[in-house]
Amino acid sequence: MPFAPLPFRIARRAAAACLGVALASAPAAADVLARIDQSSQRMRVYVGGALAYDWPVSTARRGFVTPNGSYRVGLMAPMWRSRKYHGSPMPHAMFFRGGYAIHGTYATGALGRRASHGCIRLSPGHAAELFHLTRSYGGARVVIRN
Repeated sequence: MPFAPLPFRIARRAAAACLGVALASAPAAADVLARIDQSSQRMRVYVGGALAYDWPVSTARRGFVTPNGSYRVGLMAPMWRSRKYHGSPMPHAMFFRGGYAIHGTYATGALGRRASHGCIRLSPGHAAELFHLTRSYGGARVVIRN
């Protein structure tokens, strides 16, 4: 490698030092948290601790269960078909506990009331937004309460 003049080497070191300081002071990636309240049939999505979205959902209807608890999103699929319920479409599916998922639904008229077999249903647009947000932040936590 040819010898660089002294002013160039000093400028390069100064730029590297500034970049290091800028990277060290940059905020860490914000966490995504989806809080589902089954009594109100609402999902509130927080990014970095701040409320970003408040959407109606559908959780389990009578005879079915949406599990309460705290989970991490695992498998994510832009389009999934239910293996249990006749290949029903589950757009923007984000699985959080075995076969339970947050996903879009085309039955948007049922949002805001209990209607699912246990999954958490969102409108297709909201499911897509949450899916892309979760992917861009490298995951999400899901907290479900009655």
